[in-house]
Amino acid sequence: MKRKKKKLKIYLFRHGETSYNEKGIFTGWENPKLTKKGIKSAKKVAQKLKNKKIDIAFQTELIRSKQTLKEVLKFHPEIREIITANRMVERSYGDFEGTTHESFIKRVGKHAVNLRVEGDAMENLSPKDRKKLIRFLGKREYDIIHRGWDNPPPNGESFKMVEKRVKKFIKNLKKFMKKEKVNVAISAHGNSIRLFRYIWEQASVAETVKWFIPYDKVFVYEVEV
Repeated sequence: MKRKKKKLKIYLFRHGETSYNEKGIFTGWENPKLTKKGIKSAKKVAQKLKNKKIDIAFQTELIRSKQTLKEVLKFHPEIREIITANRMVERSYGDFEGTTHESFIKRVGKHAVNLRVEGDAMENLSPKDRKKLIRFLGKREYDIIHRGWDNPPPNGESFKMVEKRVKKFIKNLKKFMKKEKVNVAISAHGNSIRLFRYIWEQASVAETVKWFIPYDKVFVYEVEV
């Protein structure tokens, strides 16, 4: 009789809103804390995972990842280890970090940025700010500019660079889960989740750059053993 394969679970979620998110500031590797709204989103994630079995949890070194995971941990005394995995850290925006979306939109309007290189910074804008920029540039020009994949902003990371490190994380994660027979939770960031989904779901670049990763959604994946 053929043995039925066991399916292990990956629960992947984004940190809650931070003070930088609230103010429309490019965050990257900056380290702001969650807002009250962000804590509420983290609690929603925790409720969604309340009745799931989780053995191992992953976080990044950034406080927003740790604060969000902290809410999840309240319901999971069975978690036996928390691992810091910086391959799942947010994309670095280099020189943009700490600057506002509004100043970026104004710079684009004045063409004071290299749009070919910095155009894909647009994906970090809130949906509201994206619409504002589309109205300013026009839909066609926005789509032409917003297609970068392997051009990093000054002193930052491109999507391609983030993809490379996330791919290594996924490869090691699968090996780890199969060896240890564990379910895992991952408290990550908008862009590391974006690239995780791109790799795991075999999505196209075109759809990947259009995704907005919600603060309170849990993405669930399976690993067969």
